[in-house]
Amino acid sequence: MRINHLYLRGFGPILTLLVLGLGLSANAQTNVSKPASVAPGPQTNKPSVVMPAKSVAQSATSSTSLYCGGFIQYAPAPNGLQIVGGEQEQEQRTYSSGDYVYINAGSQDGVREGQEYMVIRPRGQFKSKLSRKKGWLGVYTQEVGGLRVLRVKEKVSVALVISSCDNLLLGDLLRAMPQRVSPLRRAESELDRFADPSGKQNGRIVMSRDTREMLSRDQVVFIDLGSEDNVRPGDYLTIYRPLGKGNITRFRDEEVTPTANGGFESDRFKGGKFSNKAQRVKDPNGTGIYGPMITTPKIWRNRPRMPRKIVGEMVVLSVQQRTAAAVITRVAQEVHTGDFVEVQ
Repeated sequence: MRINHLYLRGFGPILTLLVLGLGLSANAQTNVSKPASVAPGPQTNKPSVVMPAKSVAQSATSSTSLYCGGFIQYAPAPNGLQIVGGEQEQEQRTYSSGDYVYINAGSQDGVREGQEYMVIRPRGQFKSKLSRKKGWLGVYTQEVGGLRVLRVKEKVSVALVISSCDNLLLGDLLRAMPQRVSPLRRAESELDRFADPSGKQNGRIVMSRDTREMLSRDQVVFIDLGSEDNVRPGDYLTIYRPLGKGNITRFRDEEVTPTANGGFESDRFKGGKFSNKAQRVKDPNGTGIYGPMITTPKIWRNRPRMPRKIVGEMVVLSVQQRTAAAVITRVAQEVHTGDFVEVQ
């Protein structure tokens, strides 16, 4: 009995481990032999196709340029509708977005709630020596903001300033809000700086919105082409100038080397009168170093008709009778007031 007890005490844990090991082995065999669940039908790996997102055409200009550019109107109609007061006029002389103002028209004048007006400020008759058109081009009119009528009384209406391009002042005039659509921006491509003339209408940049003379992309300018020239909003124009023009400072661009017979030797060392830095001679086998010289101005006078210098591109935003407002969309270098434009 003692031996059996010892036997059980010594080999009992071993038996227990053997039993557990057999159980785990059976479970492992069961798990291995069990088939994985497979969805019915043949399985194929089809490639996924990602379609490119449809590109959305972008506007050629911002709403600020579209509604704050101004215009040059040849014969504006008489207009008595204007801003005559402000809610906070006890301490304000200028108004901007979010302010309430009063206009001098009400229900008896046909004003209705919800109507929107553009605030304009005529600056006077404009003409330009840059234009080939004679006489006035029109009245330059600044666009300074927009209003929406909120309350209408008999002779006065309350309006909210919904946009402002500049400070609004008492006395600024109102006109119906125009419906303008920004032209679509062309797909970006390299500007053809050596394109031939289209033969269509051409004019000049007569002024910029901010009276700048050095212009670049996204700036609004005015050209002396209008509805009388069959120009329409959305027309693209090439900006160019004659070759060799457009320098800011004016100077005589000639060679400064003296002629060969001017003397190159020093006062002490008489090295001779010839120098390999002398001007270029026109006929080296004729009269030699004392003959006619080649200069840049002489080349200019005798060369064939040269291509024009293309400096940029613009698109028309709005059109009046004799003028149009346009925004510069692409440039090859700086654009100047006075540069020529041609409809593409």
